Amino acid sequence: MRIMGLDVGSKTVGIALSDELGWTAQGLKTIQINETEGEYGFEEMGTLIKEYDVSKIVVGLPKNMNGTIGPRGEASQFYGEELTKRFGIPVILWDERLTTVAAERVLIDADMSRKKRKKVIDKMAASMILQGYLDSQNK
Repeated sequence: MRIMGLDVGSKTVGIALSDELGWTAQGLKTIQINETEGEYGFEEMGTLIKEYDVSKIVVGLPKNMNGTIGPRGEASQFYGEELTKRFGIPVILWDERLTTVAAERVLIDADMSRKKRKKVIDKMAASMILQGYLDSQNK
């Protein structure tokens, strides 16, 4: 059984998976969604959950720097609630403040072009969210 990590945006969802032992997170893919049209990619999520035998999902919760939850945080909460309703899997909301910024910094340090960064930033952020959660569980 694996744990899935998600970085939910308004246009994409970055997806990462743990190894079978729950020690490491690897970026899997980024799926396209359209929040304004109500297209959230739940069908594809269901396929991935089954394919990888996912037992738990960690959704990044973007809090404001003062700890409050704004519109993006509310969107992540909605996404997590929908996953639980549709697939009956526990969802953990994980504080993801600055995760995307950290992922971008890693990719810039790796000298990756802006065009290539745009393609991998979401699944990299999902990996960092999931790895943070895994590290907290394995202490």
